[in-house]
Amino acid sequence: MKRWILFGTLLGLSLAGPAAPTAAADRQQAVTFEKTVSRRVNLRHLVYLPTGYEADTTRQWPLILFLHGSGERGNELERVKVNGLPKELAAGREVPAIVLSPQCPAGAQWAGDRMVDDLDALLADALVRYRVDPRRVYVTGLSMGGFGTWALAAAHPERFAAIAPVCGGGNPELAGRMRRLPIWAFHGAKDDVVPPANLTEMAEAMARVEGDMRTTLYPDAGHDAWSATYANPEFYTWLLGQVKTEPALLDLRHATAT
Repeated sequence: MKRWILFGTLLGLSLAGPAAPTAAADRQQAVTFEKTVSRRVNLRHLVYLPTGYEADTTRQWPLILFLHGSGERGNELERVKVNGLPKELAAGREVPAIVLSPQCPAGAQWAGDRMVDDLDALLADALVRYRVDPRRVYVTGLSMGGFGTWALAAAHPERFAAIAPVCGGGNPELAGRMRRLPIWAFHGAKDDVVPPANLTEMAEAMARVEGDMRTTLYPDAGHDAWSATYANPEFYTWLLGQVKTEPALLDLRHATAT
């Protein structure tokens, strides 16, 4: 009789499954991985120094970063002068600002993460290398450079006093990052390369976050919205008239360029 009782007990244990493991101390630890990763940035660019820059060594100047379109990519720096602000400067236009006009490598895009990082590094160096007023730093660009203007401003809004994208487009989901940036965007109503809907989409996104954005839509222009824009004296008056009231997050004027 006892034999059957023992068998029944063992059978009950086997059907019940394995016993729960004994509770033990959690040996998992929270660890943070931190490492400085550096890479070499090689970005050829044109530099324009305004009249009077050398004469007064105490004066600080505005800085304009210009981003060209896709057709000017490569390693022939003179191609950067084909359109936009560098073309105007080559023709003799005087601008009371330092102008940097980098050339995007072949196959790359200004709006790509790597190029955005490279452009930010270029600006950081310019704040050291030249007498730049950190409250008056601007970015403008056309077509691919218009997209790059939006991307750079969204990634580093603290850098700029204002931006002016021409026939480009941005990410509406990032509009909140640029809410405090004065923006003047330009587009051609008949643009069949970058649809004017890109302008409308960003304008609506900036309106939703109560941003400061004005637009110019040229009714008879196609993709070339830049010729009229960079030839317009009002464009420079507006752009250089914007001054950042908030202090820069990082002032590198007294650092050493390496």
